[in-house]
Amino acid sequence: MPGTNLTREEARTRANLLTVDAYDIELDLSSAAEGGTFRSTTVVRFTASSPGASTFIDLVAPAVREVELNGTALDPAEVFADSRIALPSLAELNELRVVADCAYSNSGEGLHRFVDPVDGETYLYTQFEVPDARRVFASFEQPDLKAAFTFTVTAPTGWKVIGNEVSPTPVAGPVAGTEVHRFPVTPRISTYITALIAGPYAGVFDEYTDPADGRKVPLGIYCRPSLAEHLDADALFEVTKQGFDYFQEKFDTPYPFSKYDQLFVPEFNAGAMENAGAVTIRDQYVFRSKVTDAAYEGRAETVLHELAHMWFGDLVTMEWWNDLWLNESFATFTSILCQADAPGSRWPHAWSSFADSMKTWAYRQDQLPSTHPIMAEINDLEDVQVNFDGITYAKGASVLKQLAAYVGQDAFFAGVQKYMKRHAWGNTRLTDLLGALEETSGRDLKAWSTAWLETAGINVLRPEIEVDADGVITSLAVRQEAPALPAGAKGEAVLRPHRIAIGLYDLDADGALVRTERIELDAEGELTVVPLEPGRKRPAVVLLNDDDLSYAKVRLDAESLANVVEHIADFTDSLPRALCWASAWDMTRDGEMATRDYLSLVFSGIGRESDIGVVQSLQRQARLALDLYADPAWRAEGRTRFADSSLELLHSAAGGSDHQLTWARAFAAAATSEEHLALVAGLLDGSRSVDGLVIDTELRWTLLERLSATGLADEAAVVAELERDNTAAGQQYAATCRAARPTVEAKAAAWAAVVEAETLTNTVQEAVIAGFVQTDQRELLAPWTAKYFAAIKGIFEERSHEMGQQIIVRLYPVIQVSQETLDTTDAWLASADPAPALRRMVVEARAGVERALRAQAADRARG
Repeated sequence: MPGTNLTREEARTRANLLTVDAYDIELDLSSAAEGGTFRSTTVVRFTASSPGASTFIDLVAPAVREVELNGTALDPAEVFADSRIALPSLAELNELRVVADCAYSNSGEGLHRFVDPVDGETYLYTQFEVPDARRVFASFEQPDLKAAFTFTVTAPTGWKVIGNEVSPTPVAGPVAGTEVHRFPVTPRISTYITALIAGPYAGVFDEYTDPADGRKVPLGIYCRPSLAEHLDADALFEVTKQGFDYFQEKFDTPYPFSKYDQLFVPEFNAGAMENAGAVTIRDQYVFRSKVTDAAYEGRAETVLHELAHMWFGDLVTMEWWNDLWLNESFATFTSILCQADAPGSRWPHAWSSFADSMKTWAYRQDQLPSTHPIMAEINDLEDVQVNFDGITYAKGASVLKQLAAYVGQDAFFAGVQKYMKRHAWGNTRLTDLLGALEETSGRDLKAWSTAWLETAGINVLRPEIEVDADGVITSLAVRQEAPALPAGAKGEAVLRPHRIAIGLYDLDADGALVRTERIELDAEGELTVVPLEPGRKRPAVVLLNDDDLSYAKVRLDAESLANVVEHIADFTDSLPRALCWASAWDMTRDGEMATRDYLSLVFSGIGRESDIGVVQSLQRQARLALDLYADPAWRAEGRTRFADSSLELLHSAAGGSDHQLTWARAFAAAATSEEHLALVAGLLDGSRSVDGLVIDTELRWTLLERLSATGLADEAAVVAELERDNTAAGQQYAATCRAARPTVEAKAAAWAAVVEAETLTNTVQEAVIAGFVQTDQRELLAPWTAKYFAAIKGIFEERSHEMGQQIIVRLYPVIQVSQETLDTTDAWLASADPAPALRRMVVEARAGVERALRAQAADRARG
């Protein structure tokens, strides 16, 4: 959006000039039920290194009422423009007072306002990362201008108000029906991790006792009362306490804040946000119906990710957003490590889940034209807002795992401990962490950092095996390749040093694939010879990057691949299975394995796959392959096979099991034949059943969405279901069902609501888009391609970042896999002069169509 950007150079200049002492912020939320705006009063005290200089403070607000600098009133009409308030002629010591009317949002940015249809009550929460504290109070909106914050909030009587510090006992407000909450001062933190959550939330409380010194940390978990019956607080507290124990030991630093609240809030855009001591989490993680263990595992990872941020991100904070990757990657790496290693964890297989889901996200992102080094060049806020991607999170976490293997995990965490003690409450750069790791490991990490963090792209590792007539290995080597970066990407492909394990697997007497030898070594350069004992027979499978220590695409030699295709379900451990599944998926995306062969592999082994997270990942990937990568002439046959196989596995799964539930969902989504759709309708109306399968609230909506998309459910059916579930989630599902209908009228209504109007909330807009895009409605949706390109530049310029990105990315005609789509996209890119962030979104989407065309050609050739 014009007028809301901030460049790195501007931030650097301001940081060199200012030291911010403290903010006193007063917010009047007493009329929140009416919406509109709220009064925000900010007093900020700061020093200037060059008296007489000028600067600015950030504010996004419909109206500024007063600006007073060092006792002198400034005319808002003269000093407030483009979301900035100009501050001329600074003194050495300065006090600024700003009174403004700020706006409640429905986009999940700034101060989000939500009315629960169940109880009619209003619920508020803030979301400030990256640059949205300025939507609530005047602020120097950059992470390296830390300060102490004191919040005073006037709210309706009876509301809970939660912030970064322990909630105070409220006192009577200035008018009847209001109360004032005066919070204690915070430590020095960045603006983007301050937070306020307010409303009649329900809370459950506990405490964590530090085993080292007996210190007690108050714990709270909150959600709306309409979700309270579904809140499994005991399970959440268990994971949280495991995280406290694990992180305090690994970081050798006490938890830095006065309390730790976790608040499940409505209409949240991300998974969660690491506000200091007051983490906000999307309330879809309060499960209203049965979910699989993979959902609990994913929620636990989110809980641990945000908890890790209390140290790495909140206590020690990046200087500028180019180190966002380190902030997020470290939290991801340590959260998975905690799940895998912490005593009593339910998910010791967490690295399998990481390899099969998050890492495939990284591989996908790293093969787009927008690929970038992990340590990306972030020139302004628009750059960072499109950089919350698979490289920042998943590739970064993979590389930190590689770094820990490279220096040794003990040395790695010893370096982290030095780093945290040295920089507590301060701001840092990557070099600060690497310097600490060099001290504790004795390794020079400059070359490692250059190769891994400052270059883009993925290496490919292939085994080269020679055997004699008796099957004895005479030579084993690792061939490393550096494929050219995608067209349009910056930089050059490079070879990297990889610390990897090589697993040799054989079939035992029971037919299980077991690891008989593990070799760990540094693979550097184009070819690395692997030392083996003389006389070693060729194993059934040679698996490079076993234990998933490094970040690389791995290929299997012909004999290993043949054995994996036949025996993938026979691995006794989940991680090598996950690595082989991931390799097969990567080959499919690259056009090295035909979609129909990938589908055959999936259904040859998925029935015996015990890891439910892997099962769900394989289902998603197989559907994606069918929808985008299959030869269109074969697609109908493939979809029928998928639906038939899903139904067979639904019936064979244990009643009430996670596998039964996930196969029910997969079958419902894939049903196309009259027979299959009749079963879907019967499950919904109760005339048909599957032993042990409970058709609960969420599953009912899944069934109804498929019936809506195939034209078998009308408006009356949606209204009837909404009467059963007239909740916020139910309203979102209903919006999806309506937009999914296979009619021009339904699509036009959905398009108008999303693109032409600006009345939808973020989650309802997301739901409408999800219904609009149906992969088996290609012909119906084709006319909207031209409308998409006519609209997106205006959307980017006029909508908020979150709302605009949602529309631009998710409505791109990715299902129209054709040269015509590429040509239309190219013509728009050449003529529209899009801003860099908008160009990136469109170019990334275009790359998906280009890849799909290549994969379809490979599948066609196989047929």
